[in-house]
Amino acid sequence: MITLKEIAKECGVSTATVSNILNGKNKVSEETREKVMAVVKERGYKLNYVAQGLRKQKTQTIGVIAEDIVQFTTPEIIEGIMEVCEERGYRTIVQNLRLYSRWQDLWFDNEKMYYSVMDPAVQEMASIRVDGIVYVAGHARNIHRFPSEYQIPSVLAYAYSQEKDVPSVVIDDEEGARLIVEHLIKKGHTKIGVMAGEQENIHTKLRILGYQKALFDAGILYNPELVCYAGWGKELSYGAAEELLSKDITAIFCMSDRNAGGVYKYLFENGKQAGRDISIVGFDDEMISDFMTPRLTTMRIDRLQIGKRAVELLFDKMEGKEVPDEIKVPCRLIDRESVLEL
Repeated sequence: MITLKEIAKECGVSTATVSNILNGKNKVSEETREKVMAVVKERGYKLNYVAQGLRKQKTQTIGVIAEDIVQFTTPEIIEGIMEVCEERGYRTIVQNLRLYSRWQDLWFDNEKMYYSVMDPAVQEMASIRVDGIVYVAGHARNIHRFPSEYQIPSVLAYAYSQEKDVPSVVIDDEEGARLIVEHLIKKGHTKIGVMAGEQENIHTKLRILGYQKALFDAGILYNPELVCYAGWGKELSYGAAEELLSKDITAIFCMSDRNAGGVYKYLFENGKQAGRDISIVGFDDEMISDFMTPRLTTMRIDRLQIGKRAVELLFDKMEGKEVPDEIKVPCRLIDRESVLEL
């Protein structure tokens, strides 16, 4: 591997000049910079970030720990983190815990399972000497113990921290639900059913609050019998659709686009269609929602922005700035063709 000294000799400059160029310090002419960078590229020189970090006590590296990159929210959150890191001249190292792939939902209340993969991941980040960590959750939940013995600045993305020194960036579930139910009400719907997730899930609880608030603001009485706690999968909502549709409703607020997919399937098999026989709205704006027939009206989660805000919050924390305990990222209504105006 070519060394810094060899690069300097080949270019006819000092090693300090090469070092300044590689570290983005504008102390040389553009001609010299281009000459050095051409040789660096041609010879395949790579900065030794670990050695550099030992000298500076900073590695210019951010660690990202993801609960599972197969979760549909996770890739875009990580993309947002990486985009900001690139702009700031930081590298990223990603650890995938594969919690859902390993154990589906069995790990939720099993600390032994969880920390058997979580602790080694944090230990590795500490050994690499990352400057900070963004922890990306697969779904919103309260996280009570984030390893703090390593004293690495940390931020949670898509989860609620229960620790004072670890701030969170989450979506505004309650307001998102309020807005989409308000959309149904503006279209003339007053009898609105809900295809909800698990009853104890944080997303579910907050979206129910938003649903109730929209009804209250419109002077509509809340009826708990119109809420079906089916879970998040399309198979579960498909199985629950018959009972919910048997009630005297004109619209269904599905708490996920996958829930909406299950209802769509039930309607199709029974000669009915969303947007014609009953109005359906979803939540998440997964890619499939734009290809459903009719295209699904839903709430878009700005996953990229969650990642960006999380790592920006981390940088503020690393720089010793005062940071909020929690940031809520708003959702956006995507109005398509699945809502009938009464």
